[in-house]
Amino acid sequence: MTERTIECWLTDMDGVLVHEGQAIDGAAEFVDALRAKDRPFLVLTNNSIFTARDLAARLAHSGVDVPEESIWTSALATATFLAEQVPGGSAYVIGEAGLTTAMHEAGYTLTESEPDYVVLGETRTYSFEAITKAVRLIKDGARFIATNPDTTGPSAEGPLPATGSVAAMITAATGRSPYYVGKPNPMMFRSALNRIVAHSETTAMIGDRMDTDIVAGIEAGLETFLVLSGSTTPDEVDHHPFRPSHVVDSIADLVDRV
Repeated sequence: MTERTIECWLTDMDGVLVHEGQAIDGAAEFVDALRAKDRPFLVLTNNSIFTARDLAARLAHSGVDVPEESIWTSALATATFLAEQVPGGSAYVIGEAGLTTAMHEAGYTLTESEPDYVVLGETRTYSFEAITKAVRLIKDGARFIATNPDTTGPSAEGPLPATGSVAAMITAATGRSPYYVGKPNPMMFRSALNRIVAHSETTAMIGDRMDTDIVAGIEAGLETFLVLSGSTTPDEVDHHPFRPSHVVDSIADLVDRV
């Protein structure tokens, strides 16, 4: 494979930069190198609960200094997509501050009355009343959008139902499947590239999951780096019908590539 010149970087957060609130070895040095060399970059996450400012503070607490403008969440990607589809539209939103803030900033009105869209994101406590409202609005003609297809999320006590699981319940009740904006939809990567004015030919994606980070990176035309510091083991790589451009132990191995 011909070695590309990489000018811009996209990277996943959990499993690449941090793990359970702790910085992964090399993460701070990698981000510091990007900033020192003025390389355009974005940290991508399917988490739609938190705002970019919240996530920047969480990363800083772990010792990784990422500006909030360098964080791109599925909530921001969803709000950007909807603002392009129906500018100044309306939505009934199930989610937390990360999603509602992004929708407001994109010029959307949040309403329970005849919205253009029902938008489903992550929340720590899904309300049966809110899900019922979503089902009825979709049956009445609202279009169904979800921030990401992740079926579970982590917690100290174990896995929690996440956006994809709740979306499946709404689909069962309505017969309507959502359009998922977040990873592995390459739409999220294209919006990220637009955000930093980057080209796919000179941009790389770093991720720890084959089924989201790597496949979406491939479909968006990026060079891909799989790190083994997260959820994927070396033997699992061969189980997929696609391969990353490179497999490395951790982001520490990429500091010199910046």
